Amino acid sequence: MKTATLIGINRHRLTIDGEGVTTLVAFHGCPLRCKYCLNSQCLHTDGKWKRFSCQELYNEVKQDELYFLATMGGVTFGGGEPCLQSTFIRDFRELCGSQWQIAVETSLNVPLKHLEELLPVVNQYYVDIKDMDKERYYKYTGQKNDHVIANLNWLIEQGKRDNITVRVPVIPSYNTIQDTEESIKQLKMMGLFRFDQFTYLT
Repeated sequence: MKTATLIGINRHRLTIDGEGVTTLVAFHGCPLRCKYCLNSQCLHTDGKWKRFSCQELYNEVKQDELYFLATMGGVTFGGGEPCLQSTFIRDFRELCGSQWQIAVETSLNVPLKHLEELLPVVNQYYVDIKDMDKERYYKYTGQKNDHVIANLNWLIEQGKRDNITVRVPVIPSYNTIQDTEESIKQLKMMGLFRFDQFTYLT
């Protein structure tokens, strides 16, 4: 059975990473190199991280199943970049069944094949868009945002628009409130309507 390296499991989160009571499971590894990384430990190779199989993770989190079922909660996968662990998440869904809600907190900066694998198993997508402007995005993350835009459009085409919340941050020294408003304008033109606006603390 597939295994994955986790940097943390955080239980009893209430309406922070989805509806109801959730457990946040954070993966090691990320394709981005954001200047103000919120989970920089996901990039470190010298941490004492633990590898879990899907069964081991399920055994760890199923103790909260009653909370999940009573509140329409479940497991939110973050990181790092959870979509790179699409096979692991798919196998986890087979273990936990359909009643738990599964969400991903993602940059969407991944090859499309991962989203194709996740499409039948993920209920909610929380997309950290950074900034829609290509130059600002590259300056901040060290990567292009072509995958991000293409993947957003693909999810919308697959009927997932209502399941997407886009996080649009003000990033000090990299963008402004006006820039975030322009990003939201572009995202609305794509048909998206759920946004989470905030400011990164540096």
